[in-house]
Amino acid sequence: MSNVIEIRNIIRDFQLGQETVHVLKGIDLDIEKGDYVALMGPSGSGKSTLMNLLGCLDTPTAGSYLLNGQDVSQMTDDQLADIRNTEIGFVFQTFNLLPRTTALDNVALPMVYAGASKSQRKQRAEEVLTDVGLADRMDHRPNQLSGGQRQRVAVGRALVNKPSIILADEPTGNLDSKTGIEIMALFDEIHANGNTVILVTHEEEIAEHAHRVIRLRDGMVESDVRNK
Repeated sequence: MSNVIEIRNIIRDFQLGQETVHVLKGIDLDIEKGDYVALMGPSGSGKSTLMNLLGCLDTPTAGSYLLNGQDVSQMTDDQLADIRNTEIGFVFQTFNLLPRTTALDNVALPMVYAGASKSQRKQRAEEVLTDVGLADRMDHRPNQLSGGQRQRVAVGRALVNKPSIILADEPTGNLDSKTGIEIMALFDEIHANGNTVILVTHEEEIAEHAHRVIRLRDGMVESDVRNK
């Protein structure tokens, strides 16, 4: 298997006034194409910081990060924005949908930035919404959808540009347990279709869906276990 992510000695410090806070303290990590990973750890362990680095929302203080063989740790903001839009699909706990926009247009949005034509956007967004089980809700706005349906729209938006990685931050955090189970079944399906999936979660039952669980503590990898 080829690695989609290779991280070497990643350090991330933050300045708080006169004080330097060492959040990530030299992390090494390889994630293979098609892997299904849960990233866990207590509050303050560095998992959100690591996810922001993996998602190219932030750059490290030191160390290297190769994403599909490209060193993203040295990229400009514009280059990082391009990588985020084409290589990474994000799913957030709070859905982050545009409230006055239909499900179809919310899903198509990343394709606008990718320069796709209107007909390409419509066709691909319809295809993705059908895949996530919302073929009959394409013209609905977020306030006309349930929490689970909104998260499905968010998952569709993450998939629309056919990214190499799906990054999900507490994707069931705002959902009741039944809806959470449905959304996790959707992630299992996405992984089965060949996507690399990385979940950030503090819930053991969510992590059980993953095939590999990486636990962070105090800015370092405490354990890395394959469970399937």
